[in-house]
Amino acid sequence: MGLCFSNRVKAYTPSNTGLNSKTSSRTGKNLSGLSSKVSSTSVPQTPRSEGEILQAENLKNFSFNELKTATRNFRPDSVLGEGGFGSVFKGWIDEHSLTPTRPGSGIVIAVKRLNQEGFQGHREWLAEINYLGQLQHPNLVKLVGYCFEDDHRLLVYEFMPRGSMENHLFRRGSHFQPLSWNIRMKVALGAARGLAFLHRAETKVIYRDFKTSNILLDSNYNAKLSDFGLARDGPTGDKSHVSTRVMGTYGYAAPEYLATGHLTAKSDVYSFGVVLLEMLSGRRAIDKNRPLGQHNLVEWAKPYLASKRRIFRVLDARLNGQYSLSQAQKVANLALQCLDEPKFRPDMDEVVKTLVQLQESNKKENNPITHGEKKNGGCVAYPRPSASLFMHKQA
Repeated sequence: MGLCFSNRVKAYTPSNTGLNSKTSSRTGKNLSGLSSKVSSTSVPQTPRSEGEILQAENLKNFSFNELKTATRNFRPDSVLGEGGFGSVFKGWIDEHSLTPTRPGSGIVIAVKRLNQEGFQGHREWLAEINYLGQLQHPNLVKLVGYCFEDDHRLLVYEFMPRGSMENHLFRRGSHFQPLSWNIRMKVALGAARGLAFLHRAETKVIYRDFKTSNILLDSNYNAKLSDFGLARDGPTGDKSHVSTRVMGTYGYAAPEYLATGHLTAKSDVYSFGVVLLEMLSGRRAIDKNRPLGQHNLVEWAKPYLASKRRIFRVLDARLNGQYSLSQAQKVANLALQCLDEPKFRPDMDEVVKTLVQLQESNKKENNPITHGEKKNGGCVAYPRPSASLFMHKQA
């Protein structure tokens, strides 16, 4: 199976909310290639009618003029994010009729306008409709509708006020205060539930591009998965995997998938392990700005995760001891399990169960200890990490 590389880096998510950068992410380049199909229904290369590309009846078919009005003619100051596939604009529609309204009234939407050139973007646009148009879950972003008119391809999503997890973890500034331990664990659990739902679907869905930029947050920090352009139906019958061209994002893709092109649900589990490690450390999966030997987060962090005395080299110093040592160790152990060989990785239902248990036990721990555990009235000394080990270089 060939491995193709693309210079394109996704810098936004389809339902981004204005908090994402317009520049390329430092997580690395995307892995590029086109699979032979996007969903269980074969997608024609040149769609001749709407009926050939849409199966969901609960989506609104917006006219291009309606979305022009909703976004104030796609004004530059309405742009929420930009990337290789197009731009995302903020708009307003009536909550009931879904017709355009003036800014500040009705409900807010995010409108993704696909670049008119580029076949790959069109295929991913179709995949978004095929999956999000039929799958509904509290931890998946809601697709409101679409526009398929002449050469125009647009998608309309619910607006996610707090933007992407990527921005909250890695951006600096007054808009991005460090996330607390409890919020990080809440986001991890919500994202895990979204993946578990996909893997349990009647036709198993493999997400294939799980990363922090594709985890969006509502006003209460509830996580929702977005960007289903690379999703694939999972293996059926007695098949163990789906063979595809390698696609995804550097640093998140499972090594066995990179090597063989064999895609399984355990590929998503590996990606979840990388994201969980990002949440623990506050470091990007791939960061060339770090010292030599620390560019790849998984390779650098693995030796420290299983050690009580060395785990603090990995934990984000901005957490300021909001976790207990036992909690940190359990989350680190879960990340290690997800990053293990495919046959030893848990499935996402097991991941969800573990995170639920961690959340419940955390509520019982009313007296978290920063860098040691009480023992016989004293404190076991663990080395306090240097802040310089964890601080990102300023962008």
